Amino acid sequence: MCPVRVQCTTLQNRSFSQVHHAMTAPLSHYYIYTGHNSYLTGNQLSSDCSDVPIIKALKRGVRVIELDMWPNSTKDNVDILHGRTLTTPVELIKCLRSIKEHAFVASPYPVVITLEDHLTPDLQAKVAEMVTEIFGAMLFYPEGELLTEFPSPEALKKRVIISTKPPKEYLESKAFKENGSQKEKDSAHEEAWGKEVPDFKASLETDDKNENDRGEQVQDEDDLDDGDRMSRPLSAPEYKRLIAIRAGKQKGGLKGSLKVVPNEVKRLSLSEQALEKAADSHGTDLVRFTQKNLLRVYPKGIRFDSSNYNPFIGWMHGAQMVAFNMQGYGRSLWLMHGFFSANGGCGYVKKPDFLMEIDPDSKVFNPRENLPVKKTLKVRVYMGDGWRLDFHHTHFDTYSPPDFYTRVGIAGVPADSVMKKTRAIEDNWIPVWDEEFEFSLTVPELALLRIEVHEYDMSEKDDFGGQACLPVSELRSGIRAVPLYDRKGEKFKSVKLLMRFQFV
Repeated sequence: MCPVRVQCTTLQNRSFSQVHHAMTAPLSHYYIYTGHNSYLTGNQLSSDCSDVPIIKALKRGVRVIELDMWPNSTKDNVDILHGRTLTTPVELIKCLRSIKEHAFVASPYPVVITLEDHLTPDLQAKVAEMVTEIFGAMLFYPEGELLTEFPSPEALKKRVIISTKPPKEYLESKAFKENGSQKEKDSAHEEAWGKEVPDFKASLETDDKNENDRGEQVQDEDDLDDGDRMSRPLSAPEYKRLIAIRAGKQKGGLKGSLKVVPNEVKRLSLSEQALEKAADSHGTDLVRFTQKNLLRVYPKGIRFDSSNYNPFIGWMHGAQMVAFNMQGYGRSLWLMHGFFSANGGCGYVKKPDFLMEIDPDSKVFNPRENLPVKKTLKVRVYMGDGWRLDFHHTHFDTYSPPDFYTRVGIAGVPADSVMKKTRAIEDNWIPVWDEEFEFSLTVPELALLRIEVHEYDMSEKDDFGGQACLPVSELRSGIRAVPLYDRKGEKFKSVKLLMRFQFV
């Protein structure tokens, strides 16, 4: 397959296929592979709830599982479902047992269970009993009532951590009102290989334009203010003791929520729109907050089809938990898969040093500043092969061999993000492009190399032929055989590209 006289090597050195980041810093120093509504098998409104997607996520290396807890129909037990929708429930105990069984199959590093709590105190006590009985010594409890600093992934190996709001009051049930326009639903829909990942400015403008047209959406628990709650008896103390990572918002709006409190750490949740607006007005506050505390970002309410968003807005501001719908498909999820293939796929990726630094003038990294180019990556796409083995001979074209072309680019901070493409090679199952592309990188630490192969179709939409997203920080110079993945993120058995990477 090699067009030149060299020995083809695998994509990464052996050491980089294993955990190689320092794992002894506090949890706030790491990006953490995070799921959203981890129990849903499909869309956000009417799909089944199950432990199957939870198991799949854990096997892929996801480290944060989200469960929405509601009383069952007889109010004597706990179900997991997306509240105020038509999703069919699954029992909490089934989900917890599956988490215990599969938590550390892909990685020994800690699993965080984020809970949306819609329960009465008696059911909270029942949850505490279930969680304690099922996880036992695997559960992590803080030594004092409040953590002053998060432990490290290394110190929390094989441990399960519970994170939710301290349960002082009970969520008042509110009727769900579906009020998303057809245009919004269409805009959330992804094509066969996914819509292009939106940039920061475009998504901000779209959200501002549509904000006033939206009705009440399905809300995240952390989004609800005290006005949405009604007083109830004090919560079960045994349930409260389970909460190792406390979530919630402070008074004083966003500025108050982002205040760094000495000797206290917490988790804050923001929707993707709230993050975009916060990044626009409080960018350095976000960076400073995430040096010590955890920030979780979750998809906006109109993503009924379980699509996703641009994760780099969160990552470049230090957000550790960029929560994705893992059952969705498309380019945004490919980025997530690729990003967390780093550090041996263990689900924890050390944040770049520049996001953790404070200079002598107490200044932190400003994501809005123009940065100089740190590295230049040259990528040569030689050729590809394997489609004849993984696809039927009429899959791309009934009467002739396919016309493949490759898209190559960078996903990262806005200044680095770009896509380029080769010419199409007509009627050839083993296309040879031999084209080189150059990418200037201001933040190579966060950059992903995006690769997509498509088959040109003059009369219809181009067909999808494979994709890969590779962390630039783990690329090694030289000629590499790069395996491609299908649109669900599963590796093809045979399809590969021969490429050369060079840093200058």
